[in-house]
Amino acid sequence: MARAETFNNDIYPNLKNAQRASDVPSTAFDEKLDEQPSLSSEGSIRSDAQEEIAEEKGERGDGEEHVTAAQEDGQREELEPVKSKQPSVNNVSSIPDGGLWAWLQVLGAFFLFFNSWGVINTFGSYQAYYETDLLPDSTPSAISWIGSIQAFLLLLVGAVTGPVYDAGYFRSLLIVGSFLLVFGQMMLSLCHEYWQVLLAQAFCIGIGCGALFIPSVAILSTYFTTKIATAVGIAAAGSSLGGVIYPIMFHKLLPQVGFGWTTRIIGFMILGTMLIPNAVMRVRVLPPKKRALLDLRAFCNPAYSLDCFGFFIGFMGLYMPFFYAQVYALTDHLTNPNLAFYLLAIMNSTSVFGRIIPNFLADKLGPFNVVIPCTLMSGVLCLCFVAVKSSAGIIVLMGFYGFFSGSFVSLPPTIIVHLSLDARDKIGTRLGQSFGVIALGLLIGTPIGGTILDNSGFNSVWIFGGVLLLASSVIIWGARVCYKGWGLTTKA
Repeated sequence: MARAETFNNDIYPNLKNAQRASDVPSTAFDEKLDEQPSLSSEGSIRSDAQEEIAEEKGERGDGEEHVTAAQEDGQREELEPVKSKQPSVNNVSSIPDGGLWAWLQVLGAFFLFFNSWGVINTFGSYQAYYETDLLPDSTPSAISWIGSIQAFLLLLVGAVTGPVYDAGYFRSLLIVGSFLLVFGQMMLSLCHEYWQVLLAQAFCIGIGCGALFIPSVAILSTYFTTKIATAVGIAAAGSSLGGVIYPIMFHKLLPQVGFGWTTRIIGFMILGTMLIPNAVMRVRVLPPKKRALLDLRAFCNPAYSLDCFGFFIGFMGLYMPFFYAQVYALTDHLTNPNLAFYLLAIMNSTSVFGRIIPNFLADKLGPFNVVIPCTLMSGVLCLCFVAVKSSAGIIVLMGFYGFFSGSFVSLPPTIIVHLSLDARDKIGTRLGQSFGVIALGLLIGTPIGGTILDNSGFNSVWIFGGVLLLASSVIIWGARVCYKGWGLTTKA
């Protein structure tokens, strides 16, 4: 008996403490400890009572991690708990940061931008056509509401669909967004009244674009880390390319086949290009839990709050040249009608480089250090529209404005990712709510510009847009100071 007690104390020093936490009375437990030990089926020496206690403890599952021993060919083998093969969204080391599938996501996101922001960037051509032909009785401000609501819904619906993406319904969002985009474009070809255009182009296409936008940005942050700005920049270049191709198609086809078939052909183009992201895009990892629609505590971060406010102010003024430059060139006879319709394509073509080159530099210098001077230059260039009086002048001005404004559109997601490195599982939430704030700026900016145009003329429109962009650069600089301090050479 003494030998058994010594053995029990040496091998199971914590057995009594473990048992006291269980439902077995301590007196019964002490009696069982006095029984003689025997060789267990697992190859260890324990008493029958100890075997019974261990079994009872295992059945109750007291929350502790148990390791099962198995004897095979005289060897004792331990079985470890099965670990999930699903990588964590917070595990930066598991992010591939390149490779075939990662760059296929960039290709897919490129065409999502091509058919979301690319369609938004085309609205200037529709604005000019609606004012002169389809909707001549509507004011420029009323017509601009169509494009503003379209852009507003792209960002707002994108924020709302973020939790749907997090829940694993990325494929559903792709399919629904693709359908609404093509359906809205086809319905637009049948429209003759203002309310019809508003429903088809503003609401149907806007909601479809919104279902595609945020997922196209959020998925890239799960495939790239050090190259995230470059990846987003290449993807965002799709919006500029769409803004080049679609206005040219609209202008060249319109006199040949009319508005209806021009719009349908563009719809078939959208359908064909949307097959690519539906074929290649795959979710690599999802957040560990469904995220909330809002992360209001993020606004307690001064850098995040100032960043959202700065881009809200900037987007109010950014789209003045996109919406009104063609009408300006036609009204003031700066160019002939044929060249005027190419101005938007020229601006969007240089915007391709404005989304790739600054984003590449942002990976080296930091996104804040790139977007601030580009925003400043965009504001100065918008003010320069006041002084332009020739076709050569407006062509050069549109080219430079497209380049510098491109970074203003493509870098906000990268900045949000950088500001959320300590909470990667909340990147989707913070992207969504920041774009919700920006959406309000897009919604009210161009209609205000249209009202200013009706009352004060084009010069006041350019001053309005330029001043807002200059103010935006100052506010974003304040966000950068809160994030990394005053050092000009600090990567931020």
